Amino acid sequence: MSENLVVPTMAEMMAQGQTPEVLFWVGCSGSFDDRAKKITKAFVKILNKANVPFAVLGTEESCTGDPAKRAGNEFLFQMQAMMNIEVMNAYEVKKIVTACPHCFNTIKNEYPELGGKYEVVHHTEFLKSLLDSGRLTIEGGQFKGKRITFHDPCYLGRANNIYEAPRDLITKLDAELVEMKRSRANGLCCGAGGAQMFKEPEKGDKDINIERTEDALETKPEIIAAGCPFCNTMLTDGIKNKEKEASVQVMDIAELIANAQDL
Repeated sequence: MSENLVVPTMAEMMAQGQTPEVLFWVGCSGSFDDRAKKITKAFVKILNKANVPFAVLGTEESCTGDPAKRAGNEFLFQMQAMMNIEVMNAYEVKKIVTACPHCFNTIKNEYPELGGKYEVVHHTEFLKSLLDSGRLTIEGGQFKGKRITFHDPCYLGRANNIYEAPRDLITKLDAELVEMKRSRANGLCCGAGGAQMFKEPEKGDKDINIERTEDALETKPEIIAAGCPFCNTMLTDGIKNKEKEASVQVMDIAELIANAQDL
């Protein structure tokens, strides 16, 4: 984090008697995956620019348990969830923002019955609220007129009915939003959900991420926008497979906004 990013932890803030507006839940991917770390940094830069008081849990954050639950290990999921809930309840966390739809869905929909009740917001929704309230302004800049297609993450779209926030942000960049044939509620999974991210695919004619990348390439995009680190990985692999790396970029919505701001 050499770019002078301000990333306080909940422990530091509480020690100073301060309460952040939001807890930024980074997630495993955003913490450890080299590509996803760039999404984390882009989002932090925007939070700093918009003067949003936020904090992270740092080393006190553990995996939400989503992969364990999807793979069928309910016991491990509950252990991981309970640890996180104990930490967050001790800090009296009220509002959480995360750039990972898997973390978002799990904390929002599956933590309440284990005693973890919070307001949980996906980063595209949060960015839109910053724009709507005037705390953040964006100009189209380098994305003006660019053809951008948006891939709906399963746990953002079909699981939680959030379709418009990411699209609103793309149009705010003065970009040309081009839709894939399969989009919104009819979108196709990138192939990473349900813990599939961590295993080799079963035998078949074609990997799902290749099929989805072909959907995206049909729109002749300059940029494929994603709102999920898993989707980002799968679509990036698809672009490599199609040898389109020179002409098509895969970028998270937060990266688009941060780049438009020259952050």
